[in-house]
Amino acid sequence: MLTDLLVRDVRPLGGDLTDILILAGRIAGGSAPAGVPVLEGGRRLALPGLVEAHTHLDKSLLGLPWYRNEVGPSLIDKIENERKVRKMLPIDPRRQSELQARLSLSHGSTFIRSHVDVDTECGVSGIEGVMATREALADIVDIDLVAFPQSGMLVRPGTVELLEQALRLGAETVGGLDPCAIDRDPKGHLDTVFALAERFGRGVDIHLHEPGEMGAFSMELIIERTVALGMQGKVMVSHAFCLGMPDAAVVDPLIAALAEARIAIMTTASASRTVPPLKRLVQAGVVVCAGSDGIHDTWGPYGNADMLERAMFVGQRYNLRRDDELRLALDVVTTGGARALGLEGYGLAPGCYGDLVLVEAETVAEAVAQRHGRRTVVKRGRVVAKDGVTLP
Repeated sequence: MLTDLLVRDVRPLGGDLTDILILAGRIAGGSAPAGVPVLEGGRRLALPGLVEAHTHLDKSLLGLPWYRNEVGPSLIDKIENERKVRKMLPIDPRRQSELQARLSLSHGSTFIRSHVDVDTECGVSGIEGVMATREALADIVDIDLVAFPQSGMLVRPGTVELLEQALRLGAETVGGLDPCAIDRDPKGHLDTVFALAERFGRGVDIHLHEPGEMGAFSMELIIERTVALGMQGKVMVSHAFCLGMPDAAVVDPLIAALAEARIAIMTTASASRTVPPLKRLVQAGVVVCAGSDGIHDTWGPYGNADMLERAMFVGQRYNLRRDDELRLALDVVTTGGARALGLEGYGLAPGCYGDLVLVEAETVAEAVAQRHGRRTVVKRGRVVAKDGVTLP
């Protein structure tokens, strides 16, 4: 729904006090026509809508009784436990995805990319559930779906056909997962992922948890295929823990190749794993974005879908202390996410969509470091959330 709105007395990204005029859902210059509704900004900071670049809407446990987590430490432990628990708990992807999407929107995210499980046990039910949420919330938040083979792809025959079905249903992106560690066939896995992307004209987003030399090898193969198929700017690698290895002789050439191939990197600023080197990536020209990953699910109890909090985690994990460094942390959850996901019309300039968040803060640094409440969220000229509550 595209609407008109005059947002009065705000400071875009901490700049001078001004008004932001939105006409037919886009930011406009000039004076407001008579009769345009007015939102009093109260001298608050105006940020572009936050971008949740990596989460899993289909499997949050929000609203369900507390889940006692006793899962083992390895990745495969968590994957197998999730398949088992999914049969026991009333995890309805339609209901759970709307709960999380509304929570995310209430904190200021106006765009969400969700990786949605596709496997031989749940089929495409998760895709169908999140698609129903996307349709129901289309006027207040944008949701992008990744068809994600969480349980593996080649090791579970029939999964590739289900991924094809998910793409036909409308998933925008082909997902992949640890080509060496999970499928144990990096060439076969990546050949299949990129063949699906080429066939359906979609982008690629690959979970790469693999550490060290193993992850670097998978990353090289991803880069090779991206360039060979002319998919520059259409591929993301999520997590990319291998880029945090200390061997610069391995990492630096990978960073240069990622920049040349225009492959984006998503980080959650993990506290428990090595993380891709944010400043080195940005300085090389690699687009870096961030995501919440799982929100209170069978993998872990944490998360509240607040991307300003995620920016704070980025700041803490990368030891960003100066005000200009905290601006980088904000960029990761705003413009970095927009560029990584190829969003058009993003920002606070005339011609951009009227998606913005009003925050009680003097500066961008304060907004990231303190994360005050009393936020107001506007989606294409419509007030969609206020003071932590999503409006009907």
